[in-house]
Amino acid sequence: MNTLIRAGIRQNRGTLIGVFVAVLTATMLATGLGVLIESGSRGGIDPERYAAADVIVGGDQSFETPEGATYSLPERVPLPTDAVAAIRSLPAAAEVIRDATVPLSWDGSLIEAHGWSSAALTPYRISRGRTPVAANEVAVDDNLAPRTELGATITLAHGGIDADYRVVGVAAAGSGDQPDRAGHVFMTDAAASALAPGGGAGDLVGVFAGPGISPGELASEIRAQLPDTVTYTGDERGAVEFLDAGAARGTLVAIGSSFAGTAVLIALFVVATTLSLSIQRRRRDFALMRAIGATPLQIHRLIAQEVLLVAGAGALIGVIPGYLLAVVMRLGFAQAGVIPQDFALTFGAIPALVAVVVMLVASQLAAAVAARRPARINPIEALREASTTPPRVGRGRTITGLVLGSIGLLASAVPLFLPGTIAVAGPIAAALLLIVAVGLLGPHLVRIAVAVLGWPLRHVRSPAAFLAAANARSNARRLAAAIVPLALGIGLALVQVGTQSIVAAEATSQSHAGVTADLMVTGGASGLSDAAVASIARTSGVREANPVALSQMIFSFEQLGDPTSDQYPVQGIDPAATASTMDLGVTAGALEALTDPQAIALSSDAALAAGVGVGDTVSGHFGDGTAVTSTVVAVYARGLGFGDATMTNAALLAHTTTGLSEYVLVGTEPGQRAHVQESLEAAGFTVADRGELRAAGDRARDANSLVNLVALAVILGYIAIAVVNTLVMATGERRREFALMQLVGSTRRQVRAMMRTESVMVVVLAAVLGALVAGPPLLGISFGVSGRLLPNLSPLEAIAIVGSLGVIGLISLAVATRAAMRGAPIVEIGSRQ
Repeated sequence: MNTLIRAGIRQNRGTLIGVFVAVLTATMLATGLGVLIESGSRGGIDPERYAAADVIVGGDQSFETPEGATYSLPERVPLPTDAVAAIRSLPAAAEVIRDATVPLSWDGSLIEAHGWSSAALTPYRISRGRTPVAANEVAVDDNLAPRTELGATITLAHGGIDADYRVVGVAAAGSGDQPDRAGHVFMTDAAASALAPGGGAGDLVGVFAGPGISPGELASEIRAQLPDTVTYTGDERGAVEFLDAGAARGTLVAIGSSFAGTAVLIALFVVATTLSLSIQRRRRDFALMRAIGATPLQIHRLIAQEVLLVAGAGALIGVIPGYLLAVVMRLGFAQAGVIPQDFALTFGAIPALVAVVVMLVASQLAAAVAARRPARINPIEALREASTTPPRVGRGRTITGLVLGSIGLLASAVPLFLPGTIAVAGPIAAALLLIVAVGLLGPHLVRIAVAVLGWPLRHVRSPAAFLAAANARSNARRLAAAIVPLALGIGLALVQVGTQSIVAAEATSQSHAGVTADLMVTGGASGLSDAAVASIARTSGVREANPVALSQMIFSFEQLGDPTSDQYPVQGIDPAATASTMDLGVTAGALEALTDPQAIALSSDAALAAGVGVGDTVSGHFGDGTAVTSTVVAVYARGLGFGDATMTNAALLAHTTTGLSEYVLVGTEPGQRAHVQESLEAAGFTVADRGELRAAGDRARDANSLVNLVALAVILGYIAIAVVNTLVMATGERRREFALMQLVGSTRRQVRAMMRTESVMVVVLAAVLGALVAGPPLLGISFGVSGRLLPNLSPLEAIAIVGSLGVIGLISLAVATRAAMRGAPIVEIGSRQ
């Protein structure tokens, strides 16, 4: 058996190279996504400002839901009020420093302010000048020093309110690298506390250990004293210093988890298709072996062991480029702004091991399926079929394809019966089901399409067109092997890109229709304080000023009897100033009832998901982890435009990191719009037309869109490789056919013309099948999100997707045809098949 295996691999290198490439690229994709998932658990950012502290004490920035899901909290979790005193009472704590970060704006750029006592956490030392001692004095760090000079007066804005400060010193990091994630200014502790939200209680506490005490021992004592806090040591200090590190972890886990299933499914499909092609090209060998007495079990063992060796080599080699792929994806995500530029991946062995095992198991399953026909066929029938493509598709494959296709169509229709975006999950799942169904039913679908498309070709006065139609009609199964991978890539890309376009377009439509204010006012990089909002409201000609704060909440409820949690965008508004500035499309209740801090209005989608209505209560957690039980006082339709939850501005600001509003919607008196705009701009505010308002959650949607595009590009890159691999294998199988055509009188030019016609047929049919796969899910998603059946999909995006994959198919077939015709016809016709 071993001799046969070595001989088989040696004699069939051309066919097995395709299997090797398919497994290698699949392993690469699986490893790269696995690295992202592992990095979401263990990756992070090195500490900068907290590099000198032994232990950082903060709140738990993650929230675990009743069903076991974990969310990264977007707002800083507050410490207990007695935390500093409790830590100072510990003998192991030599020094305890409270730190609060205040966002300020300097000439439109965001910087961070701190009390001077927290400079020791880095540590910072005064390199020039002195420390601030008065409320209007600041020391700037080395990064900001080139923008000013000692003794100069600079204007810093907090919440849109300007204040002048005198620069009295320059601070430089005493050891290690200079913190560069942000520019820092230091003021007196009292001045920083006066600006900090919550009265300067402090966001975090840095602790230095006493002599002979390790950071781990100190952390243990602190946890025992304050069980409701979390201690961070070593590199974990970076996770609490930078909240975006925790968000990045969650993003990477979400990316890896959501795309891993799709990618692995596609990889398994591609490997199985490639292996099936490889076995089909060797059907004469297996036919002869069956004719001389080989048993079905021996055929199975031979194929399984050959595949194990080839796939094993491909999987092991694919691991290394898989880690490189993870680096490339990280760069793409960082460039898109969804993870920090300095977020470090974790490169462990687990992703590689899992990828190798999955690919080996998948290849063995594919080998067992592919070996069924050559192992079970009657030896005489095997010899008769050895030179032709098997005429029929198995009954089990046909039934499975029909069942999955039917389920996919039914799932696409879910939004017709279940309203809102909650129904979108059905069409998204339907897309995968339809893709698999097309793969299984490919030969049947291609046979039908060829019957329709081949009729005009057979009546065209062109030998190439006639031969292409005849070949397609008699070898629909072989043609399907070339069409299905292309159709898979086109369908998947159309669904992904179309879904993003539909959601983004509806969100923009809702936000523009729902903003009835005349102007939108922002305070630059740092947001708007209550004092700034009051100043805007007092401006002559202003009728109403509605401050809007943005954050996220996690709601927990039951669906079908099981506990479920989800994270939703939430906005805080002034209900008294909403009538003339914002129209949420209220369908039940009234926004004026948002007078209680525990009152809440929900979008129709959120209310449907939670199963609540006006007068019911819903339980959730703010972005800082604080639990709340709210009474629903209104339900509105424009959730994509304004967030899925709305409450009073003051109630939401109390649970945000900065305590500042995002913007203010301003309604003006008749004829006073221009005057108000001029007055607000003169006061230093940034004033925009209401048309420039971005829908609530747009930033998250934009980030998700970019993430999806990067991940989609990676998967489409893999599909492109698989398409090239499959087309080269399918075309290489036709060497003897091309040789025979030339021996009976066809020229090389005529053969190539026939293949060009087939290539166009392949691309056209793949585009049609891809569109048919994407059509039902996109129709369902569009109806569920916007109430319209026609999807909002850019024609240019659709053309780019179909065109790029189509060009790959055309080029691959052209190159493969020339390679297959390289040898002399008389030599090829006498070669072994």
